[in-house]
Amino acid sequence: MTAVAQRPVAAVPGLRRRRFAGLAWTAVTLAAGLAVWAAVAWWYGPTLTASPADTLRAGIDLAEDGSLGASILASARRILSGWALGVLVGAPVGILMGRVTAIRRLLDPYIEFFRFIPPIAFVTLAIVWFGIGETSKIILIFYTSVFLVTVNTIAGVLAIDESKLRAATSLGANRRQLLHAVVLPATIPYIITGARLAMGNSFLTIVSAEIVAADTGLGALIWQARNYGRIDWIFVGIIALGLLGYTCDRLIRLLAGRLLRRYGVKV
Repeated sequence: MTAVAQRPVAAVPGLRRRRFAGLAWTAVTLAAGLAVWAAVAWWYGPTLTASPADTLRAGIDLAEDGSLGASILASARRILSGWALGVLVGAPVGILMGRVTAIRRLLDPYIEFFRFIPPIAFVTLAIVWFGIGETSKIILIFYTSVFLVTVNTIAGVLAIDESKLRAATSLGANRRQLLHAVVLPATIPYIITGARLAMGNSFLTIVSAEIVAADTGLGALIWQARNYGRIDWIFVGIIALGLLGYTCDRLIRLLAGRLLRRYGVKV
């Protein structure tokens, strides 16, 4: 009993040491990255590269006049709207294609054709069809998300062990019960993987869409910086995109890890 009770007490200092070591390595890595960045900026000069200090000052200026916050909110709203729509459509379509062979044979040629066409090829058509407002940008994000989620979901359905389906069927499960008890639990980890990949692709697409037709957003901020010759604004926009993407991915991992752990989701 004494030995059992001592294990958690002994594990706490070790856990703290590992966390401290992890934070220390992160700090060292960030410091090294900043040092390399400063050296590159010093070598090439401000006309080609903004230094960390210049980027920080530009970020503060853009934050004070509201440009940075408005750009982040505009890009985040478009990305999350299009991405969520892509997941909501892609997951059920993927399950349907994975479960029904006739539908998979019918839709698979279109999925395999369109998923290789980059969204930027449709920017002009999206503007002509849906206007220069929010709809065209959200549609482009949806386009870049839905195929990744669909393909990953199909892979999840097809990876289900056939013996599990037969066993559930032999026990009297109908189609709805099979979907709820076998197909969905086995497919959810694949859907989450597809959703994370789609989120990354959404950030690639939003810059193209906002550069072509937008007054707000991080892509528009980067493009306007070119017109004013502000290299430091470009660095601010790039860093803001990276931090926004990192935050979105961490939120997905956090929510999926807590809410879907019972389905075997490990992120």
